[in-house]
Amino acid sequence: MQLIEKLTVLADAAKYDASCASSGAPTRSSKGKSGIGSTSGMGICHSFTPDGRCVALLKILLTNFCLYDCQYCVNRRSSDVPRARFTPEEVVTLTIDFYKRNCISGLFLSSGIIRSADYTMEQLIRVAKLLREEHEFRGYIHLKTIPDADPLLIAEAGRYADRLSVNIELPTEASLIRLAPEKQLRTIKQAMHSIHLGESEARVEVRAPRFAPAGQSTQMIIGADATDDSTILHTAASLYDNYRLRRVYYSAFSPIPQSPNTVPFEAPPLLREHRLYQADFLMRGYGFEASELLSGPGNLALDIDPKLAWALNNREHFPVDLNRAEPAMIARVPGIGVLSAKRLVALRRQRRIRFEDLTRLRCALEKAKPFIVTQDYRPLQASRESLLLRQQLSEAPAQMALW
Repeated sequence: MQLIEKLTVLADAAKYDASCASSGAPTRSSKGKSGIGSTSGMGICHSFTPDGRCVALLKILLTNFCLYDCQYCVNRRSSDVPRARFTPEEVVTLTIDFYKRNCISGLFLSSGIIRSADYTMEQLIRVAKLLREEHEFRGYIHLKTIPDADPLLIAEAGRYADRLSVNIELPTEASLIRLAPEKQLRTIKQAMHSIHLGESEARVEVRAPRFAPAGQSTQMIIGADATDDSTILHTAASLYDNYRLRRVYYSAFSPIPQSPNTVPFEAPPLLREHRLYQADFLMRGYGFEASELLSGPGNLALDIDPKLAWALNNREHFPVDLNRAEPAMIARVPGIGVLSAKRLVALRRQRRIRFEDLTRLRCALEKAKPFIVTQDYRPLQASRESLLLRQQLSEAPAQMALW
């Protein structure tokens, strides 16, 4: 098989891994092809470096041959798809060629499991080692970690890669046993712990070699099983707390050709994936707990965003007086972000906050109005009915394209 043919197969096979870039834009169905302008097509993805720069990455698999038969995966052992395999040297050649043409700034490399977990991990490391040591490549490298690999191999990968990721895939152990019997939650978490330990040691020891400075990430597939959003968010919160993950990515299940009857034949609403990203951002950036966003079993509302849903369910905290409230509480007002909250606090040290100040800060006024008090504004009592507000602020008609 020619190199370009391998690239066609293995770049397309890599598009289902969302753990190197945000998703939630167009569909990634295996049954269709991407068009012009699609952000989910093969070959190139975008990620963020530790200093906040957005970089383009060559996103490929080393191979889509796989010993595992994960029921939700298009590259599973029993799947009838075209197969290909790069040598480490071919991946290095492609990366350097694309880099010299100014098409990419780095590499995202994953792989199916071939021979064994250790052998596969060794091949991934060889790519990064060749790039760093023989070609003096200083671009961004993201390596997928094979959970069952020897911890010493994971430690070696961290010395060459900017970021490592271990995909947990499914939010519960029961689903993992049912849909991915060759994988074990225990070994996945052990790999995450090994990476976290390497990060911690690199921070503490001044002379320690660098170790995955961009941290680690993971991916959960949404809609391949019956797990609800509450369980998903609590699982994500646990991963953030225990392993200090930089990101948990959510990927709506994509129906695959000749699907086994153990997985759905239809994709979940992509809007559900979008709401999970919003809720995840509230946990990471606003200090929300998973239990605040969903107090019991169930899914996030699709017609309103999670922050607005929380506000409607906790009306006793509102309206918030912007001239008196704590910054953290101001940031919880629908339509006001963390940065705007900081600016409002800085402004009120000089004078009283007025409604027009929110306009200048470009806050989402329609969302914010029912929940705030300023020097010259107080919401009408009638507008404080939660059911009416939900109907007025519902995003469902504008979001139908995401279904």
